[in-house]
Amino acid sequence: MQMDRYPSRLGDGEAQISQRKDPVVYGNTEEGPLKKEELDFYEENGYLLFDSLFTDEEVKAMQESLNETMRKEELRESNHVIKEPGSNEIRSVFEIHKEDSFFQSLSKYKRIVEIAEQLLKSQVYVMQSRINFKPGFKGKEFYWHSDFETWHVEDGMPNMRAVSCSIVLTDNYEFNGPLMLIPGSQKWYVSCPGKTQKDNFKTSLKKQESGVPDNESMTELVEEADGEIDRATGPAGSVLFFDCNTMHGSAGNISPYSRSNIFFVFNSVENQLVQPFGGQNPRPEFLANRKEIEAIEPIGNPFRKLQNS
Repeated sequence: MQMDRYPSRLGDGEAQISQRKDPVVYGNTEEGPLKKEELDFYEENGYLLFDSLFTDEEVKAMQESLNETMRKEELRESNHVIKEPGSNEIRSVFEIHKEDSFFQSLSKYKRIVEIAEQLLKSQVYVMQSRINFKPGFKGKEFYWHSDFETWHVEDGMPNMRAVSCSIVLTDNYEFNGPLMLIPGSQKWYVSCPGKTQKDNFKTSLKKQESGVPDNESMTELVEEADGEIDRATGPAGSVLFFDCNTMHGSAGNISPYSRSNIFFVFNSVENQLVQPFGGQNPRPEFLANRKEIEAIEPIGNPFRKLQNS
């Protein structure tokens, strides 16, 4: 088995913080659309937010596709459709890049794929995709976590060489549960206490309890960031790229305004999943793609098909 450079959930009650062992930015300015100051910001903070990367017309097309998917999935009982705790409201729909032809094309759109390729300095594939929906008044919180910790322990992602792309489809305000990020937290790895329960994904997708950092570690990360917690606020059409190890979370939405986004995880083709480092069986395919992995060949306008339909 491959050596575990990022152990976590070893069964004791102690959390540990260690330095990251992988680069944050793998590429350079000659290998993609990002400028030096953008690469430097990502290197230092672990994320990049672009306001209005998509036009109003493109946002409308994405919203229509999202609404169609939500209507189709609303009454469906399936593992890849996650409902809010205590209600029938949809929280997430996974594997949209396989289920829907438009979202499949969107996941290959060169406007976002070339940024991922530049950050990771390699071709990429979609390891995970989903729609996140946080309804007004009812949307629950996502507690603080590093995606990499879960993907490493439960899915077998070897190294920190993946980037998440979140396309904002509704205006993100300070008050409707926007994503919060701790600048610079990608430089540190929090080994979480406890153990992973069997079939942990069945409950963690609604409320995460395994792989959650302790309060002392969170306090240390925020203090390291000079007390700053950033919020990914902006108009519909904004796009957030953030490193797989950036500590993030979101509060519940008690405002009347829903919040939704399309989410693609781009993993380097040189960082494909192996046996989970936590010792359990791999999670289902809809959470972590392992089969028929192919490098994305970036395409042009994915909206043309919708415009012509």
